[in-house]
Amino acid sequence: MKPLVSIIMGSTSDMPVMEAAAKFLDELEIPFEINALSAHRTPAEVEQFSRNAESRGIKVIIAAAGMAAHLPGVIASMTPLPVIGVPIKASLEGLDSLLAIVQMPPGIPVATVGINASLNAAILAAQMIALGDKKIAGSVKKYKDGLKKKIVAANEELAKITFQYKVG
Repeated sequence: MKPLVSIIMGSTSDMPVMEAAAKFLDELEIPFEINALSAHRTPAEVEQFSRNAESRGIKVIIAAAGMAAHLPGVIASMTPLPVIGVPIKASLEGLDSLLAIVQMPPGIPVATVGINASLNAAILAAQMIALGDKKIAGSVKKYKDGLKKKIVAANEELAKITFQYKVG
């Protein structure tokens, strides 16, 4: 089994946030890998990873970083693969990370999800891969249908709650 998605984080301290992405990919049976690479501490390894990811069969890269948050952009600058950035709330409530990832120069796009939103990054990665994989497309559809069912059930429960001035 070869990974289709690569989850990269600047430090293992990001793992509690990135665990949601890993769990989602695991649930959908999408092979993935997880590694820690630092744009500042291990730039040669980041370059080697970025330049070789496509030839290893990776389809999408999810890159998480906090503070200066250069990792997603650096990876995106060295690969033709789609990169999804996950800003990590490390300082300034994560706004520094968000802005560092989302404000990429022309030609080096990084799809960016919300602060600490690794689940959305994994869902987006699955949707990208689903464009060429019917099995994964079915799994994504089933997941989305499940979200709808949760809201329908929640509204049924809310309808049972009574208040003197609640209408409906």
